[in-house]
Amino acid sequence: MPQSTESTTSPRLLPALAYAALTTAIVSSLGMLLVPTISHDMHVEVSTGQWMLTVNLLVGAVATPIMGRLSDGPHKKRLLLFSLTTILVGSIVAAAAPNFTVFLIGRALQGLTYGIVPVTIALARRYLPENQARLGISSLSVTVTTGLGLGYPLTGILADLLGFRFAFWFAALFLITTILVVWRVVPAGPDEQAPRNTLDVPGALLVGAGLASLLVAVSEGSRWGWGSPWTLGFFAGAATLLTAWSLVELRTPYPLINLRVLRNGDVLVANSTAIGLGAAMYIGLSIGSLIAQAPASTGYGIALPLFWAGFVMLPLSVASFGANRLVRAVSHRIRMRTLLLVGAGLVTASSVLLWVAHNALWEILIGMLGFGAGMGMTYAAMPALIARSVADTELGSAVSFNQVLRTVGGSFGSALAGAVLAANLAPDLLPTENGIRLALAVGAIGCAVVFVALLVNHVMSRPPTPVSEPADARISRS
Repeated sequence: MPQSTESTTSPRLLPALAYAALTTAIVSSLGMLLVPTISHDMHVEVSTGQWMLTVNLLVGAVATPIMGRLSDGPHKKRLLLFSLTTILVGSIVAAAAPNFTVFLIGRALQGLTYGIVPVTIALARRYLPENQARLGISSLSVTVTTGLGLGYPLTGILADLLGFRFAFWFAALFLITTILVVWRVVPAGPDEQAPRNTLDVPGALLVGAGLASLLVAVSEGSRWGWGSPWTLGFFAGAATLLTAWSLVELRTPYPLINLRVLRNGDVLVANSTAIGLGAAMYIGLSIGSLIAQAPASTGYGIALPLFWAGFVMLPLSVASFGANRLVRAVSHRIRMRTLLLVGAGLVTASSVLLWVAHNALWEILIGMLGFGAGMGMTYAAMPALIARSVADTELGSAVSFNQVLRTVGGSFGSALAGAVLAANLAPDLLPTENGIRLALAVGAIGCAVVFVALLVNHVMSRPPTPVSEPADARISRS
């Protein structure tokens, strides 16, 4: 139960945590929008350039569960400051990179940004008063989506006017201010109420190696061949490692991720939605950004200059912010599972729209608006479902696992999109119309599968309607 003191109930705490959570949005905006520009400037194919997204998400998938478990411990503020400093170093490395390989190292260090939100949520649950913690957690979860719609236009303007490297230098400057805000506002010292358990190192190594093997297989499968020994070997290795990880977690007293929590219905629903929508949604956002900047000669490109391409994501921010406010207003009257279903429906409708209609700017803008509304609802509902179902001492781990699944889903989406585009390149090394349409079809079908599964679960989990007793029976009984 959150405890309050004069220092921890400061009205500046939640804004400070939200400012820290914006780090994820700022760093994410340096990815999808800049793939065409960085691919051109560093002389790599667009499909290879997609690795600046994949490696970032891969490191995030490995680091997030570790950060989540550590955020349940006593040194939450120290963890947040260390993570922000590492991301700062990554931003500087990427900004000054002499080639694409060094640039990828910087993007890998920036991958820790995906663990920032679970840490801020754990801090909010611990230090905010109980009546503010629930709404605070919901707001922090959606901060990333809202910030993306603001970060993308800013990134586009900076990269167009001053070059993509300056956009990374701006991210470094933002991180410096974030570190200062966290250092000044977040309560200092160890959390005396937190458990002091040792980190599950075997679990961390197994899940990291398993996720890495899985994502490498998906990313390189189209180049190696889906039936090649390398691809099959990485898939088999991933299955073996993740199975071993599950067995280790179930037998460890203090596991990295408490898999037994997944038996809770609300947690299971939230996590299943996270990985499914994470993959499908990332495909829609990355391909939408690519379409906006592609030349008209491709047959699908809108040919927006980089300066304006970032504004394509502005509806995403507006809609996600509005959806989050709506969830906060109606959450006491409408079940979170219902809101999750509605959000998934909006994301599915937007994915289908982009699949069938993506050659005009207004179509992309409507798609982004729908994505924002759906993401705002689902991202607000998922941590709320988890927070009400797990103990305080497991919150960081449980929420971080949800974030891991979002990140893993995003990694799959990025890898699948890159694989589809790599298999459908025109002579000028730009994706073909068939490749764009096929990638969007994969995203739309994935969203539809998640939506149908949520719909079936919603119908099956509804409480039975009381049967009214016939009037004559009531009269005879009286």
